[in-house]
Amino acid sequence: MLSTTTNQNADQKVREITLGQAIREALAEEMRRDPRVFIMGEDVAEAGTPFKVLSGLVEEFGTLRVIDTPISEAGITGLGVGGAMTGMRPVIDIMFGDFIALALDQIANQAAKVHYMSGGKLKVPLVVRTTLGATRRTAAQHSQSLHAWVSHIPGLKIVLPSTPYDAKGLLKTAIRDENPVIYFEDKMMYQLKGPVPEDDYTIPFGVADIKRAGTDLTIVATSSMVQIALEAAEKLAALDISTEVIDPRTMFPFDKDTLIESAKKTSRVIVVDEGYERYGVTAEIAAVIAEGAFYYLDAPVKRMGAMNVPVPFSPVLEDLTVPTAASVVEVAKTICGRV
Repeated sequence: MLSTTTNQNADQKVREITLGQAIREALAEEMRRDPRVFIMGEDVAEAGTPFKVLSGLVEEFGTLRVIDTPISEAGITGLGVGGAMTGMRPVIDIMFGDFIALALDQIANQAAKVHYMSGGKLKVPLVVRTTLGATRRTAAQHSQSLHAWVSHIPGLKIVLPSTPYDAKGLLKTAIRDENPVIYFEDKMMYQLKGPVPEDDYTIPFGVADIKRAGTDLTIVATSSMVQIALEAAEKLAALDISTEVIDPRTMFPFDKDTLIESAKKTSRVIVVDEGYERYGVTAEIAAVIAEGAFYYLDAPVKRMGAMNVPVPFSPVLEDLTVPTAASVVEVAKTICGRV
């Protein structure tokens, strides 16, 4: 089923492109629209990043706007903060989300706080693009989903697209925003195809998307887990369980109302996220739903996240660490009393 936002743009001419192509399109269009936008990071120019998402941009915009940097996440992000404070609109590429640990001072103590500490006189329109996601066989230091870290920090906006359509529209919004935005792309989804309008469009932050309507069960899922939830919903339909799948799309601002109203309708909720379950995104979302829909729930909100272990290099073990469609189906059957 197409997302509700895609249906709303049904009158536009659309093409099937990959999530990686949608991101590259968004960056190119915003760089053409606004000369203040530039990209900076490790291997972003000639290499086009290890994932080849930015391939071709340096040929169009040159090395003054697509800038290869030394290997220093702290330095890259610090330069981005300074550029944003002085009128530019930098897009900083942090190759793996695990490496934001090296730039947390610049992200959490500088970018997030400059506007507040300057009494509103300064702003930081910075986008930090980075990745998340396991099952790529890149071991413990390149496979984590750490979006909960920055979601905890006031002053930051956090984006997790799950489709090519969302990826392009949300990235355009992020680049035009006056605040620092941390934009997470699942590295396993770059080849995911979906409909994307040819015309310019943006998607507002803080508006969840109902990817699939249902009446018996709500699954709230983020990033790649949206696709897992949709696959599970298809399997559950064969068991006569009607599943609503909701993608918050942004961790902050956060659309509580859509999630709570869905929980009130279905009375059963599973929250699925690829980040560590311990003290993670699933806990925050579950708390929001439990508080807002407590008297409507027929069962406790169930959380499904990554196992509380470093992500293994072994393919067999790595595949066990994150939720799958099969594991979501089993939890759904239990919560719906079908076992």
